[in-house]
Amino acid sequence: MTGSRLGLMGGTFNPIHFGHLRAAEEVAEGFRLSRLLFVPSGQPPHKPHRPVVEFEHRLAMVRLASAGRPGFGVSDVEGHRRGPSYTVDTLGFFQKAWGPAATLYFIVGLDAFLDVASWRDYRRLFTLAHLVVISRPGTDPLDLEPLLKAMVSVDYAWYEGERAFFHPRLLPVHYRPVAPLDISSSAIRRRAHRGESIRYLIPDPVREYIDNNRLYQPIGPDGLSFGRGKEENV
Repeated sequence: MTGSRLGLMGGTFNPIHFGHLRAAEEVAEGFRLSRLLFVPSGQPPHKPHRPVVEFEHRLAMVRLASAGRPGFGVSDVEGHRRGPSYTVDTLGFFQKAWGPAATLYFIVGLDAFLDVASWRDYRRLFTLAHLVVISRPGTDPLDLEPLLKAMVSVDYAWYEGERAFFHPRLLPVHYRPVAPLDISSSAIRRRAHRGESIRYLIPDPVREYIDNNRLYQPIGPDGLSFGRGKEENV
């Protein structure tokens, strides 16, 4: 991995959809990434009371969705951990695995990034990877400046030509608007629960996997099916 530019896109992916894939495509192209890995979360610490389908199902759906695109891959590293999955641990794992000569980019949505101060050991994130904050076109990157200065360091400064905040010691925070696809995993789950079509919101292999495994179906006391395995509260 020497000299490579390597991207990580984390998420619950419950399920993965075209919004995730399009954002990954634009970041991979824009930053000339050698490789981009989707990293399904094991037990998201910010969703302790929201049941999601088993990790194995979400991993399988991400593999189906990303198959066939050169440069895209999937990591199951968070599925092997016990307890909540923390971004700082995942970035530390890949930094060690890929070595200091590789440049690591971590892709995160704007809404999640605005809550970064609640993440475990969040200041360390800015020493492990370039952060790529993705958002819809028309949003203002300077909205991030007060957060960076208050929560991380007053020395972060915006460089318009680079579309990034730079720091003399910490790694950059890049701002990247992506295609505004109004698709969400929660809306897909609701449609599936109501028996409505989810075609053209997710790749066909993922839709077929959901149908074949009866995911998100209206069964059980809580109104949702979580697949054929055990239910996880994450």
